[in-house]
Amino acid sequence: MSRYNEEETLRRLQDPKTQTRAFEEIVNHYSQPLYWQIRRLVVEHEDADDVLQNTFIKAWTNITSFRGESKLSTWLYKIAYNESLTFLNHKREQLSLDDLNSMVTETLESDPYFDGDETQLMLQEAINSLPDKQKAVFNMKYFEEMKYEEMSQITGTSVGALKASFHLAVKKIEEYFNNRD
Repeated sequence: MSRYNEEETLRRLQDPKTQTRAFEEIVNHYSQPLYWQIRRLVVEHEDADDVLQNTFIKAWTNITSFRGESKLSTWLYKIAYNESLTFLNHKREQLSLDDLNSMVTETLESDPYFDGDETQLMLQEAINSLPDKQKAVFNMKYFEEMKYEEMSQITGTSVGALKASFHLAVKKIEEYFNNRD
């Protein structure tokens, strides 16, 4: 199997004869990293799969509007980020905050993909207690090790505001752990 080449793939997206195959390569290349970005925000596997599918549907329907002003990965992460926030807002409308938090804890404890110890479970609970945008910023910086400049392109937020948001998220997580002692 050949290595993924973004420039070549983007060129082939312009040709109607090779567009579908090029998009399949994009899906194959980005499915796993996008899934985990989404999963860290929405928590449940089934929900993450749904949001990932919506992300790729939105990307496919808007691929002709991709102008290459940012990396393709940044554009896809932005779509996934927005789809995740939309999903969480919709879910929040249906459940109370207490119900949502207890559901997340139950989901993590019974999740076959989560094999963490009690400290990891507490970290996930602490992250989940953050406002959605802070949670997203924390996840992108902590787990994805993303640069603030790329996060800025994804979220549409200034680098300074992202740094402040990450700092606040870390403080809230520390408080969460300190209050559990």
